[in-house]
Amino acid sequence: MERKASMGAIWCMVVYFAMSAAADSKSSFYDNFSIMWSEDHFKTSTDGQIWYLSLDNDTGCGFQTKQRYRFGWFSMKLKLVGGDSAGVVTAYYMCTEDGAGPTRDELDFEFLGNRTGEPYLIQTNVYKNGTGNREMRHKLWFDPTLDYHTYSILWNSHQIIFFVDRVPVRVYKNADYENNFFPNQKPMYLFSSIWNADDWATRGGLEKTDWKKAPFVSSYKDFTVDGCQWKDPYPECVSTTTQHWWDQYEAWHLTKDQKLDFAWVQRNLVIYDYCQDTKSHQRPWTAKAVVQVAALAAAASTVTVMCV
Repeated sequence: MERKASMGAIWCMVVYFAMSAAADSKSSFYDNFSIMWSEDHFKTSTDGQIWYLSLDNDTGCGFQTKQRYRFGWFSMKLKLVGGDSAGVVTAYYMCTEDGAGPTRDELDFEFLGNRTGEPYLIQTNVYKNGTGNREMRHKLWFDPTLDYHTYSILWNSHQIIFFVDRVPVRVYKNADYENNFFPNQKPMYLFSSIWNADDWATRGGLEKTDWKKAPFVSSYKDFTVDGCQWKDPYPECVSTTTQHWWDQYEAWHLTKDQKLDFAWVQRNLVIYDYCQDTKSHQRPWTAKAVVQVAALAAAASTVTVMCV
């Protein structure tokens, strides 16, 4: 399947230069991250610019940022496990704590491995106070094992956007629903890990990990962050200030080109949407939510409005 020509416009030139400058600044893994577990399963290139996480039948491994953030732009280039990767999950996500705590907020990219020749699937999810069940799954328009591709999250008090190579694949709006299911109060670390999830990750757990193919290796480079670094008791940008490009009006909505890209993704790449899964995920729609969704849908027909 071919990607359409438009790759999605960045909001303005200042955004482009801010991201480019951040990407060009070279720092080693240890400048930004700490290893969470299994240091012997982690390696870097000689210059410290490429980082490798490996999984075998003994364990996987993972890392996290040394700093917490509240709002901003978070981006990383990943090249995923090639060949037979059934059962393997490479996770790239933001979370308020180290571990699946009962009150955590979380924003997830999860890359679900597959048998040789079958495409990877991307699963995204949003948690607030320990509750998730907001899964979406997408196909990709390229093979993510052949080269590095950029996966990014824009997070402000108005919306969360998941980007693949600057193409918005998921938009999660803060529409002020009565149940207030939008994570915007707690600072988050950024994490990545590789682990075995063959009980569910590939065809619902039917395809098991072939450990004869181990070790499974994902690689990373060019971490970019332009966000509000949390400093106790409160950071300077604890609330909306519009002092940063990712918190200005242009970053509260998709641009015209981004809407076109997003509509293309919705038509061609979505294979699961919790909003459409009436059997598994019944949502408590309020009267206010129904009215808001109808109004938003009428105003922006090219963009699918997410349910709460």
